Amino acid sequence: MKILIIGSNGFIGQHCVDFFTHAKHEVWTADVKENPDAERYFQVLPIQSDFNFIFEKENFDVCINASGSANVAFSFENPEIDFELNVLNVHKMLVAIRKHNPTCKFINFSSAAVYGNPSKLPISEDFATKPLSPYGFHKLQSEYLLTEYHKFFGLHTCSLRVFSAYGEGLKKQLFWDLYQKAQASQSVELFGTGEETRDFIHISDLVNAVNLIIQNAPFEGDIFNIASGKETKITEAVKIFFDLYNPEKKYVFSGKQKIGDPNNWRADISKIQSMGFQPIISMEEGLNKYVKWLKELE
Repeated sequence: MKILIIGSNGFIGQHCVDFFTHAKHEVWTADVKENPDAERYFQVLPIQSDFNFIFEKENFDVCINASGSANVAFSFENPEIDFELNVLNVHKMLVAIRKHNPTCKFINFSSAAVYGNPSKLPISEDFATKPLSPYGFHKLQSEYLLTEYHKFFGLHTCSLRVFSAYGEGLKKQLFWDLYQKAQASQSVELFGTGEETRDFIHISDLVNAVNLIIQNAPFEGDIFNIASGKETKITEAVKIFFDLYNPEKKYVFSGKQKIGDPNNWRADISKIQSMGFQPIISMEEGLNKYVKWLKELE
């Protein structure tokens, strides 16, 4: 297959590039940084972007959009930029695909942030969406765009609601924050009580799910939860991390709530499991890989 990955320098994008290149597909990439030495690479602007020139030049079997912002706090501070990165750019991609490459399958990474605080667990794809942040609302709007362009224009689209993805290369969110705070202080202070829960998925399981979707999904505006299906307390995740990274490190939960953060998440992953998906990386194994990567940075 000929696969285009937009946002190829990001965490998920880079892992997708590595996976599909290793699987011997013809991989093309696009991102905001200048990269004159790269083959099969398109440089795009983050703001006031244009994607027509990409699809005018080449036709693709699959386009994976791993670009955009994934920062809840940023979306409160800069909702207009978050909207452009997570909604307007997606619309521009769909317009370009419709005009130049209508047979291309389009995958967009959405987020579990669209659910907010669900009334019960596990969370299935048909649950009510109640975002707690501009970021969550913008991801939901991007899903509507994919549904619209399939329903009215026949494009082959699919939205992936990613839960708490982590792994080697990720320089944000919980485990990177733990690392940064541990480097700066003897005692680490964390938001919340620690009783909050998340559904963590290692990046290698996530990319395997993407591969299964490309092979098996109908691409009719579909929505899939991408998660492990396991609920983990933040206290447990933090303990596993520090047991691996620095067992002597002290940490405390402040009880302060972080704006836009949900309380408890566990995904119903039966829909993606019906395509053969089975997460194989445990938290212990995944964090061991992550900690090894962190120590290589030092």
